[in-house]
Amino acid sequence: MSVIRQNLQAVRQRITDAANSAQRDVHEVELLAVSKTFGADAVLAAAEAGQRAFGENYLQEALDKMDAVRAIRPDLPLEWHFIGPVQSNKTRPIAEHFDWVHAVDREKIAHRLSEQRPATLPPLNICLQVNISGEASKSGALPADAPGLAKAIAKLPHLRLRGLMAIPEPEDDEVRQRRSFHQLRVLYEQLRAEGLPLDTLSMGMSADMPAAIAEGATIVRIGSAIFGTRNYAK
Repeated sequence: MSVIRQNLQAVRQRITDAANSAQRDVHEVELLAVSKTFGADAVLAAAEAGQRAFGENYLQEALDKMDAVRAIRPDLPLEWHFIGPVQSNKTRPIAEHFDWVHAVDREKIAHRLSEQRPATLPPLNICLQVNISGEASKSGALPADAPGLAKAIAKLPHLRLRGLMAIPEPEDDEVRQRRSFHQLRVLYEQLRAEGLPLDTLSMGMSADMPAAIAEGATIVRIGSAIFGTRNYAK
């Protein structure tokens, strides 16, 4: 059994345990395997173990990886999520090649993605990134600005606003972890009550996944626990 297959089994068990502890249906929580800095061979190994959704941060690396995977397994129905910051000059290839974008935090970016999404493809799934911790160094709309931005994105023709995403300030204490995720959940429920048909809370990584699941995460983004330690020097 490959290391990646073993790691995936362990991560899925952690998700199951966290869902059971939160009295949630484990099928409500999707695992997004964050494959940034790892090659097509790692993606294929995970895919052979049943993983279908992959998250990428770096555009050119992701496009090269998609081509490499497709060349080897053109029959494999993978779902690609762009989870890094979206720059204006990179919206076209993101709109053309990805199924989801998790880090939209400006109306300008949303407009560009909508305009550049090919009409032959389904609407691009969007998560609005919210800077829930208020960190100056972190991307994301401020919570006070999120409702107006969400409603503007929801009106764009080639996008489908699915929900909210956040990367809270790192915390070791689960109570404080849950407090941040709870803020995002409250905002999500507010937007749903105001008529937006949201179904996605993208929150939680390896260190805080149980807290995120307890507060309603529907997508958890896990990388090194599946693929191993990253070498950013590559």
